[in-house]
Amino acid sequence: MFIKQLYTGCLSEAAYYIDSEGEAAIIDPLRDIDAYLSLARERNAKIRYIFETHFHADFVSGHLDLAKATGAPIIYGPLTETNFPIHLAKDGERFVLGGSTIEVLHTPGHTVESSCYLVRTSDGKPYALFTGDTLFVGDVGRPDLSSGNLSREELASMLYDSLRKKIAPLPDEVIIYPAHGPGSSCGKNLGPNTYSTLREEKESNYALREQTKDEFIKAVTDGLMAPPQYFSVNARINKEGYDSLEEVLETGLKALDLATFKEYITKEDVILLDTRRSDHFVAGFVPGSISIGLDGRFAEWAGSLLPFDRPMVLVTAPGEERESVIRLARVGFSKVKGYLEGGYQAWQRSGEPIDMIIEVESDELAMDLPFDENLVVLDVRRDTEFAEGHIKEAINLPLQELADPASMANIEEQHNLYVHCGGGYRSIIAASMLKRQGIHNLRNVSGGWNRIKDQQGIEIVKEKSVLN
Repeated sequence: MFIKQLYTGCLSEAAYYIDSEGEAAIIDPLRDIDAYLSLARERNAKIRYIFETHFHADFVSGHLDLAKATGAPIIYGPLTETNFPIHLAKDGERFVLGGSTIEVLHTPGHTVESSCYLVRTSDGKPYALFTGDTLFVGDVGRPDLSSGNLSREELASMLYDSLRKKIAPLPDEVIIYPAHGPGSSCGKNLGPNTYSTLREEKESNYALREQTKDEFIKAVTDGLMAPPQYFSVNARINKEGYDSLEEVLETGLKALDLATFKEYITKEDVILLDTRRSDHFVAGFVPGSISIGLDGRFAEWAGSLLPFDRPMVLVTAPGEERESVIRLARVGFSKVKGYLEGGYQAWQRSGEPIDMIIEVESDELAMDLPFDENLVVLDVRRDTEFAEGHIKEAINLPLQELADPASMANIEEQHNLYVHCGGGYRSIIAASMLKRQGIHNLRNVSGGWNRIKDQQGIEIVKEKSVLN
């Protein structure tokens, strides 16, 4: 048996390829399916099955395109309802894969249809469990996402039973392969690794320790932050279906000459997205651009901040046009109308107006703080990060809240904004969104909190401060 985890860092997502004796299965595929097809060709295997652990909320699955390309059935666990053909598996149903078998374990809790897949060796011994969002390394899936009219407490109750009746009784040496790793918003605080063993999880995962159901429900539901706005969009897409990636690429990869590009961006409903590195963006960009660089958690922030129902045009680094469109498609964006041919350099050479973001070091901020009565420090980190330490009298406006322009309403014209995040990636996004709303009197603090916290002359406190 051969198992390969295909991990996508900017989404903290793990898909899996399994083969045995020339037969292969894919678990939780991403929308771009070439990697799975290539791997099967390299290993002279035929893809027999496409297993989905649940309706994913944080990315658009590749199940439809992969089924079309291979003829393999899409398999979901019990209680699944879709708008496209699937094999609706029964709890305990087994699928033969070469010399091994894959058993369906229905484990509702994260969602009602959530199921795990237990791989057994040729002698029937449990070997690996693909847990989806039911069990992570150090955590479990959040029970507050879309599952009809069930409350998060009802789902958490189901999850308690699933963990104890279906997973805990398995042999301790079973390998745990979850659908997500650190940084994912599908749990509260996932561990640093992307796989584990059941023994390790029993020893370290709070959700598997001895506790009553009421204690478990409280532990799982306490402290849940609101899910990103795109989760409900992606869950619906995965349930109802979508255009093929080939169609999305055909439209999104149109090279737009300068005149056509300018025609697009003068329309009020068009989003202009710049996917270059943030350090390139600050040096010069097309006015009105939103910066979300491919070098960070690109797809997650695009899904959290940008509207899905509006057309989009791109400015990319040369050669990164396809990667930009694919990563957007992974979280459900299908209205990309093309990219500026020649990139930012073409715009710059044309003599059209450009915009820039001024960057300052933390020592410059330290010098300005005592003397500028209009200086406002805008900290765009999450509120939990802010609570652990921030500049005295700083304003906390988490980046995800900037999706609503009304969040900027209390920023006044005389404010001299110094914007920062943890390391610099999020604050550039924030600065670009502020500028798009006509707020230009701002500076980005280079290196963010990582440098600020050690800077002499800046008072650090822990009490909460918010924009109100």
